[in-house]
Amino acid sequence: MNTLTYKGYTARIEFDPDDNILFGNIIGIRDTVGFHGESVSELKEAFHDAVNFYLESCEKAGRKPNRPFSGKFVVRVDSALHGQIAAAAAHTGKSLNKWVADTLAQVVHE
Repeated sequence: MNTLTYKGYTARIEFDPDDNILFGNIIGIRDTVGFHGESVSELKEAFHDAVNFYLESCEKAGRKPNRPFSGKFVVRVDSALHGQIAAAAAHTGKSLNKWVADTLAQVVHE
């Protein structure tokens, strides 16, 4: 998946071969914010404009903009795996949360 990030907002980028344009939508928020461009530079500018317009519109309307990804999520795992993860975290001297966060970051950045 191709993405762009600006002011903490991430957009998923796609190509429309029928119209020969790049387009994107901000992901991770409840509101719908889309944009498009005929080139990468136009797309980036349109994305920045869309985020800025979204933030300004929310401010004018007196409401808080949706913020993507709070940094918290719940993962349910089998109890045996839970025990193995807890043991691995303890072996490294880290809390369960710290170990999981570090492990996920390592996988994402590989």
